[in-house]
Amino acid sequence: MKTPLGFRKKICHFNVPGQWHELTFSCVRKIPLLANDGRCALLARSIDRATLRHRFGLVAFVFMPDHVHLMVSSTRDSGRVEDLLYAIKRPFSYRVKIELQERDDPLLDSLMIRERPGKRCFRFWQEGPGYDRNVATRGYVAGVLSYLHLNPVRRGLCSHPSDWRWSSWKYYNHPESSVDPDLPRIDGCPA
Repeated sequence: MKTPLGFRKKICHFNVPGQWHELTFSCVRKIPLLANDGRCALLARSIDRATLRHRFGLVAFVFMPDHVHLMVSSTRDSGRVEDLLYAIKRPFSYRVKIELQERDDPLLDSLMIRERPGKRCFRFWQEGPGYDRNVATRGYVAGVLSYLHLNPVRRGLCSHPSDWRWSSWKYYNHPESSVDPDLPRIDGCPA
């Protein structure tokens, strides 16, 4: 996003050991590109690979039609949020682009943006790193989890968080239920 003077806003990630990160990132132009179960399952696999590779634990998630909420914790001192986000978003959007090309899907053209004169590129995610907030206390984590899990209800997509498939709500509230293989692997809230 550009400011009135043309400078790009930059988000500063604070990679503090022992803190959790609440992350939010959006689809380009807030298009509901994640209103597709296949894409959500693909995003879940991308999150699994990235959290494993960069040694982050996935505490919670909610996939909304036009944006994603994640809560993660670093399992090592040197875990960098920006590396994790890149490892989730880049491979996922590449796979979506290939899939759209193979099907000759008209959606592909609407996701091509003019980067500069003479150059167009595919854009699934809104430009920029999204939103990142450090969460330092365990008590605050519970509030963030509630906020994330209630997001589909507030948007009118369901009447109760248990009705929204693309969420970690069941992990915390009905752990005995069978695990949906299309959802990302939850590591839970570290002690």
